[in-house]
Amino acid sequence: MFCRNQTTRATVARGSALEMEIRRGRFRKSLYVNTSQDSDIQKKIDHEIRMRDGACKLLAACSQRDQALEAAKSLQTCSTRIMAYMSELQKMKQAQVMQKVTRRSSDAGPMDDRLPCKGKVAISDLRIPLMWKDTEYFKNKGELHRCAVFCLLQLGGEIFDTDMVTVDRTLTDICFDNTIVFSEADPAFELRVELYSCCSEEDFTAGSTPRKLASKLSSSLGRSAGKKLRAAMEPGPCSPVTNGGACPLLLPVPSVPGPKYHLLAHTTLSLSHAQDNFRTHDLTISGNEECSYWLPLYGSVCCRLAAQPQCMTQQMMSGPLKVSLGGGPHNWTKVYAFLKGTSLSCYRRQEDIQDGVDPAFTIAINKETRIRVSDKDAQGKAQNVSISNRYGGEDVTHTLTTDSREETHRWMEAFWQHFYDMSTWKQCCDDLMKIEQPSPRKPTPLTLKQGSLYHEMVLSPLAAPSCEGLLLQDNAVSAEIRALLSSYYNDR
Repeated sequence: MFCRNQTTRATVARGSALEMEIRRGRFRKSLYVNTSQDSDIQKKIDHEIRMRDGACKLLAACSQRDQALEAAKSLQTCSTRIMAYMSELQKMKQAQVMQKVTRRSSDAGPMDDRLPCKGKVAISDLRIPLMWKDTEYFKNKGELHRCAVFCLLQLGGEIFDTDMVTVDRTLTDICFDNTIVFSEADPAFELRVELYSCCSEEDFTAGSTPRKLASKLSSSLGRSAGKKLRAAMEPGPCSPVTNGGACPLLLPVPSVPGPKYHLLAHTTLSLSHAQDNFRTHDLTISGNEECSYWLPLYGSVCCRLAAQPQCMTQQMMSGPLKVSLGGGPHNWTKVYAFLKGTSLSCYRRQEDIQDGVDPAFTIAINKETRIRVSDKDAQGKAQNVSISNRYGGEDVTHTLTTDSREETHRWMEAFWQHFYDMSTWKQCCDDLMKIEQPSPRKPTPLTLKQGSLYHEMVLSPLAAPSCEGLLLQDNAVSAEIRALLSSYYNDR
């Protein structure tokens, strides 16, 4: 069932997580318009809100450090995706408003509706060098500073995360082996890479903060006073932490206890950085040495950024043609041709393509190729198309013709679009860059003791106030959390 705002004609599923967020005042309903594309984004937002709520419950229920770090990572990823989807919705609404204004404007001139093709952008072999002091790395002196780090990568409305890596002074580089592919990129893409860090040496179990603070205070107040303070802050029958006491707690327990990730560094990559090799890029560092999540970054990030425009990987145009091979006005041969990448491949028969037969010949189509439409043929039925390339200092021209003027127009339009795609994707159309398809990601084993996250997580009395409605039986996570975890890893 759906409810519709008649003023804004916004359609939001009744009872969905998105509607609950709107009621809480976190989102404005005026951002939502009734289109199929908007509906798809709303479904994504609704899914991420549910995943975020599940991550909060999961974080509150974690009893192991690695579990808490992974849950906090999921929470950070879901929150970033929600904000990105909201931004996409707002941009779509602004574009729709501008389109209406343009249509109503009487002095609006003709608009060029030609758009470049989409493409795939892949980033892999992420390496972030570290710059430890010689006393820390070579002499192994000082406190062992250990952090959990991961990267968030955002391109438009697509957001992916890498695996979590534990870093200390024994490592000279932060290495992420993930290959991440964005499938809906345009030539003006901006790929933002964010490095998040969290100090993993703290105790993240629920309710540990008051006890640790009490321990520190007791050492400074003396044995007698410290003992009383520790007894007052320990959960007991009269403590509100047990959800049944009447004595006030000195320090409030946070609603979602656990680790928090912080932005440590970031950079933005664009089309100019795409190359078919390993390159180094500048990294902007946030924070300072006083932060617990700080790591001595060198100030650069190394990666391989590759791009594959659709014009290089898909058939942009195909159909029967007649090609003049020279030697006389009647020396024409019929071929079946298709335009893809930097060549026009010509086959004797259309079936040869499915059979894997090599083309009879190819005609180069690149940024240096010149194409023009000549005069009508002798019968006046169609126009010839001349394709000129330069080989070894000499111009070589191939003449094409079709059965009708309409077919000639279709081929010419395909050529102009192809040249436009090549000019906007630039160096990515010189040669086809290689992109390795990422392997399916599996849930990371978070503990080696009992093997399963579900059996390692127990609901302690200290975590009960933060997990309303979360039922754990036989030391296993509830069906709700289990379903959320399964959905999270399947979507990744």
